[in-house]
Amino acid sequence: MSFPHRLVRFEPTEARLYGTDLVKSFMDKVKFIQERLRTAPSRQKSYADQKARDLSFIVGEKVLLKVSPMKDIMRFEKRGKLSLRFKGSFEVLERVREVAYMLALPPSLLGVLLVFHVSMLQKYRTDSSHVLDYTTVQLDESLGYEEEPVAIV
Repeated sequence: MSFPHRLVRFEPTEARLYGTDLVKSFMDKVKFIQERLRTAPSRQKSYADQKARDLSFIVGEKVLLKVSPMKDIMRFEKRGKLSLRFKGSFEVLERVREVAYMLALPPSLLGVLLVFHVSMLQKYRTDSSHVLDYTTVQLDESLGYEEEPVAIV
């Protein structure tokens, strides 16, 4: 199969012009991609900064300790996904570093390290419903008591 001469023939000046246009468009696309790559981290940083919160605790303040449940691993005396998300309230003993605090843990959690990152802590807000008042319960000789309904739901 033979081709006509006018389709196969090219002029060297046309090839050079076409080549420079190709390189120029390629360089424009590279610059565009580089600009996008520069803006992506700043956008991600702004999203992260919206969620970030500066936490600091005072010695003696009460905090909750975040406990993330993991499959088939026993965490703080509970197993499985129904275990608590936060455990506590624990007293802050000292500020070890800028983002690390030492907590006063009970003897039942003896095997746990006492220093925790600030991201694992949450401020404990005292609530009177968390405290049980044992003085109002009248015990009889067998250490039993009579239940009285408080409200009908």
